[in-house]
Amino acid sequence: MNKIVLIIAILLTSVGCNSKKREAELRVMQFNIWQEGTQVKKGYPAIIDEIIRAKADIIALSEVRNYKEQNLSERLIVSLKEKGFTYYSLKSQDSGILSRYPIISQEALYPVKNDQGSVTKALIDMDGTTIAFYSAHLDYRNCALYLPRGYDGSTWEKLDKPITDLKIIEEENLNSKRDEAIQVFIVDAKQELSKGNLVFLGGDFNEPSHRDWIDANKHLYDHNGVIMQWNNTVALESAGFKDTYREIYPNPVSHPGFTYPANNPLVSIEKLAWSPEADDRDRIDFIFYQPMGGLSLKSVSIIGPDESIARNQRIKETSQDPFMLPIDVWPSDHKALLAVFNWKK
Repeated sequence: MNKIVLIIAILLTSVGCNSKKREAELRVMQFNIWQEGTQVKKGYPAIIDEIIRAKADIIALSEVRNYKEQNLSERLIVSLKEKGFTYYSLKSQDSGILSRYPIISQEALYPVKNDQGSVTKALIDMDGTTIAFYSAHLDYRNCALYLPRGYDGSTWEKLDKPITDLKIIEEENLNSKRDEAIQVFIVDAKQELSKGNLVFLGGDFNEPSHRDWIDANKHLYDHNGVIMQWNNTVALESAGFKDTYREIYPNPVSHPGFTYPANNPLVSIEKLAWSPEADDRDRIDFIFYQPMGGLSLKSVSIIGPDESIARNQRIKETSQDPFMLPIDVWPSDHKALLAVFNWKK
């Protein structure tokens, strides 16, 4: 009788262990590294430190340049290894991917051309689960968010007056290559979803969210009365993707979630302010995902300074946004994002 009880206990313990093995936490980071950290003294080491501090599993990188014919992916792997952390990465341009899990394959899904943005895609093996992970750095020109603020979106010259006509703003926005890149992503992501793979998109969109330009804040942040259905977040939402920040914090007044322009005390304000007489704070960095059984969003945070640039001034944010303040040096003019998921296989 005692032997039977012992066998049952062992079996129950085994089942419990297997159940635990099927539960995992996945930490996804979006990080514009501002020309690989070259714009800030000790910027590159700070990139490494912030990745480690965030305990990020998969990172979408923006502004990958491979300066001086140095492969940034190899450089990152070596730097992290020196600090005792194993990551995987393959060479890319403009947008990049760094993963704690092995990368099965990688491609330039929307290759960078004429500096008009890119989308890099990797298939990642997370302990037997395939993740289709996409890193986007979208076209920075025809940046229509500047028009209501009285600045040109390609030259950043001051206009005679703010442009608030929605047709003009939309036309300027669609003159960029951002929508083409997002459509390529949506088509490819649908194929990955049909295979049962997890799908995530992290990126610097250089375009705001339609969830952030609403009636409640139309007279804030120099929106000048504009309520705008920004094309790409509308398209992503229509395709079933969820914006992690707005899922947790749906109110853009209490939680504006600004990611740009971030204050950086080590950099002159002239390099941080593109429309010096306006308040152009906006949320242009995102992590999107496709909901599916077993996947749940646990939390999302802004990594970076709780200060921004507005009207050529360094200002402290007074919002309710959750900040993970920099360890020391902040390497970017953007703020990063960290979304934490639970995955039950």
